[in-house]
Amino acid sequence: MASVTGAALILVAIPSADAVLIRHVSQVATEAGLEVKVVPGVAELLDRRVDIRDVRDINLEDFLGRHQIETDLASMAGYLSGRRVLVTGAGGSIGSELCRQIHQLAPAELIMLDRDESGLHAVELSIHGRALLDSPEVVLADIRDAHVVTELFKSRRPEVVFHAAALKHLPMLEQYPGEAVKTNVWGTLTVLEAAKASGVERFVNISTDKAADPISVLGYSKRLGEGLTATVATAAEGTYLSVRFGNVLGSRGSVLTAFTAQIASGGPVTVTHPDVTRFFMTIQEAVQLVIQAAAIGRDGEALVLDMGEPVRIDDVAHQLIELSGRDVEIEYTGLRQGEKMHEALFADAEPDERPVHPLVSHVEVPPLSLLAARALAPGEEAACVITALRDLCARDAMVATTHGVESPEPIALHDATPVGTP
Repeated sequence: MASVTGAALILVAIPSADAVLIRHVSQVATEAGLEVKVVPGVAELLDRRVDIRDVRDINLEDFLGRHQIETDLASMAGYLSGRRVLVTGAGGSIGSELCRQIHQLAPAELIMLDRDESGLHAVELSIHGRALLDSPEVVLADIRDAHVVTELFKSRRPEVVFHAAALKHLPMLEQYPGEAVKTNVWGTLTVLEAAKASGVERFVNISTDKAADPISVLGYSKRLGEGLTATVATAAEGTYLSVRFGNVLGSRGSVLTAFTAQIASGGPVTVTHPDVTRFFMTIQEAVQLVIQAAAIGRDGEALVLDMGEPVRIDDVAHQLIELSGRDVEIEYTGLRQGEKMHEALFADAEPDERPVHPLVSHVEVPPLSLLAARALAPGEEAACVITALRDLCARDAMVATTHGVESPEPIALHDATPVGTP
């Protein structure tokens, strides 16, 4: 067709086009010697009309992150509009996008908590166009400080909580597993107990695909976070659930950020293995589904977002190099401790059931004994901490005891030095 018409360019003017279609069109166009431009995806355009100025070159998010997302705005607005909403880890990649989208749904109050003052400045600036950091909507605090967290819940009385605060860098946590205990396990339990005590109506714990059959400290700690959420759900009045998904494009410290920096410096681009695969979704699409999932989730379960088909990281590296127009080599470094060749969104024993939304699966999570979580010893040698985390995830006796659920004593964190959220 191109040879007959003399066309030199293909314009994909379909905002709802998914990544599979974009990749196919791009491949065909490249073989025909045609340039390709696109109209941005639905998540970028939001409610505004498409303009000629929106037409642009393909970027990596078009290749990897476009998904067909259908959400029920009425149900989403129903539990957020006019409510007091708290987001922990509000300065991080996921937390800040949660804040931006929740703000559009007109909550009565949006409370943004983080220990990273620069992150809070950035998210407030992105929402209001200015950031004076002098309003009660931004809270500088660490979830590892049990007293501060408890007092915040008592005074502000949030009705909906999105818990996104976490340590997330896999290799770093392999070195310092005790920090994962203090933040991802104990910090999560601190927020859960404060929410339960103050009567939070809906609590959403942000989890990760690495919690499915975990083999890393990050995966163990997030799996335990899911279990703790399920345990508190049995005693709390509101609805407490987790949402699990894979990699988001553009998040802080993501592989794409690393690749871009390596290309800019002339390479090499480091890939762990030529066959390693990962799931990808844009931050906007992932958060849109998180908010939707929270509207339909049931007590104690984990909701698993459909991330589409996994993508070979080697292909991502080659595509980024091609888009840059540079001649950069790829170096294969081998999988690091705790890394999987292929991530899975479900554990082997977890069925993929989607009774409500076609892109959201519902998974039952075994409750975790609060006493067992409190018994972890983050100050021990790293190998001992990792073994304890692994054993706690693997044990058949994860089901919480009645005493464990009802135990009123908060975690003693007086010896913990506050650390941050991603």
